[in-house]
Amino acid sequence: MLATLVLLLGLSGATVPVASGDNQVDVELVLAVDMSGSMDTEEAEIQRSGYVEAISHPDFINAVRAGMLGRVAISYFEWAGSVNETSLVDWRLIESDEDAAAFANAIASRPIATRRGTSISKALFFGTRLIETNSYDGLRQVIDVSGDGPNNMGPPVAPARDTAVKAGIVVNGLAILVRPSMSAGPLDTYYADCVIGGAGSFVVPVHRRDDFAVAIRQKLVMEITRRNSPARIIPTAGGIMSDCMIGEKLRPRYFDRFYQELDR
Repeated sequence: MLATLVLLLGLSGATVPVASGDNQVDVELVLAVDMSGSMDTEEAEIQRSGYVEAISHPDFINAVRAGMLGRVAISYFEWAGSVNETSLVDWRLIESDEDAAAFANAIASRPIATRRGTSISKALFFGTRLIETNSYDGLRQVIDVSGDGPNNMGPPVAPARDTAVKAGIVVNGLAILVRPSMSAGPLDTYYADCVIGGAGSFVVPVHRRDDFAVAIRQKLVMEITRRNSPARIIPTAGGIMSDCMIGEKLRPRYFDRFYQELDR
């Protein structure tokens, strides 16, 4: 059964003024997808196919058409300890089934390659730059970041998240709990406390490989259809917040184990 949302904030019924122009869209959406070495090839392929299936699904384009302008701008890239810029599918305007299919095919055509390390912070900085430098003018800006472990390389994750939020960008998360890469506590809670941010932000946990496609599709539909709402803080159990530096603290231990396994 597909896992429920860990953090889901209320919708606002407020009317958003719409400006005219060919560059106006309902949402500027960046898909930042984890391809770190903690994923095996099968898991990486299932995650990639989940995005392809979600973008090709009628629910996705129906959500696009239901928007105030009926179009969104979307881009996609993969990351690990650094951003794999060769994986970038640059900004595309999505208005029709054909647009969505072309974007999905562009993702599917890229070779799959995992890399060492997990730098959510670099993914967020790269996604923020993609939004700030594109030619579109969205009513909302969203970075959708997936991951199966905490930040353990590059800058700390919380300041990177805060930079995006200060720029008016909402950061949502897909926490992959199929085979968490470290014993760092509940990854969905870590994402809720350290990764997501902005009005209406949320995180979706995925516990089984079979749930990828449905979870991603539901998440994309929510990101396209929701309006901005005042942010609320949802405390973790017992009021204990996640340690946003836990990945950095565990990193030496993790890589020692990783290389020991390679030498066997």
